[in-house]
Amino acid sequence: MAVVTIRQLLDSGVHFGHQTRRWNPKMKRFIFTERSGIYIIDLQQSLAYIDKAYDFVKETVAHGGTILFVGTKKQAQEVIAEQAQRVGQPYVNERWLGGLLTNFQTISKRLARMKELEEIDFEDTASGFTKKELLLKKRELDKLHKSLGGIRNLTRTPSAIWVVDTKKEHLAIDEAAKLGIPVIGILDTNCDPDEVQYPIPGNDDAIRSVALLTRIIADAAAEGLIQKHQAPAAEGNVSAVTDVEPLAEWERELLEASSAPASVAERIEAVDQGADAAEQVAEVIAAETPTEENDADALVAEHEAAADPDLKPEHHPETDAEAEARIEAEQAEEPAPAKPARKTTKKAEEPAAE
Repeated sequence: MAVVTIRQLLDSGVHFGHQTRRWNPKMKRFIFTERSGIYIIDLQQSLAYIDKAYDFVKETVAHGGTILFVGTKKQAQEVIAEQAQRVGQPYVNERWLGGLLTNFQTISKRLARMKELEEIDFEDTASGFTKKELLLKKRELDKLHKSLGGIRNLTRTPSAIWVVDTKKEHLAIDEAAKLGIPVIGILDTNCDPDEVQYPIPGNDDAIRSVALLTRIIADAAAEGLIQKHQAPAAEGNVSAVTDVEPLAEWERELLEASSAPASVAERIEAVDQGADAAEQVAEVIAAETPTEENDADALVAEHEAAADPDLKPEHHPETDAEAEARIEAEQAEEPAPAKPARKTTKKAEEPAAE
């Protein structure tokens, strides 16, 4: 069964690329066509690459590996933290610290410092520190939480990293390449496919596209976690079962829900998607394509407009009949103009005769 369908990718806007003047020629093989100055990504290839990335992440986590989720752009920060925490994987959604992978020994010392500060009771003035010292330590802890909070449980370099925007996260890509760490990432039409071992051609600017693809990677990690805990029991190795740390009840429910069998409608759609995938893509290409680029500013403005209930919707132009009816109604409501008051001039009083 397919991990995702063509219809889900279309609804999330995964097929929209950048403007034709902002592209990388190496991405030419992933481009389906060009419409209104915007490249359209071939979703048939995206489906195949999604399946490869899904299988790789699942096998990596099932064998005890970890996936580092990386996404520091505004559209990806929230979904990166949410999906990584759901499956217990480390993440970086703030500024990427140089040397986080290549100089992990120093990063480990900062993590130890953060855990040391967490043991201090900042409300207890009798803890042996002055108020100023407690304030400085609290600020230091807040700064460490912001930069290293997502990797607090990372004890070694990750087995692979998931990157939302490979062009923006070039520091993470370079460090992973130096250490030979595989990279799974979204490739927009302005990215370099040679830097990513498991590319997924798609839109890395739209919030819905980033959320969908990140959720797919998280689902793969969830399925890998289930296989990791079920493998010893299936082999009948009792000692191995006791050595594996059991999952929490809420975590097991989430993981089982993520790997639950799909509904009948989803299975039928998955079976039929190969037949009508090209037709669905053609329908979208024939439709009106937005001329504005899917950049961060446009997406944030669209998100704010949808969240503002006071924003007035755009009205369609009125017809001639509607305009005449409106003018007549306005004229009927207007009161009759008042007559101007007659001007009266008073004669100057003549002085009384003496």
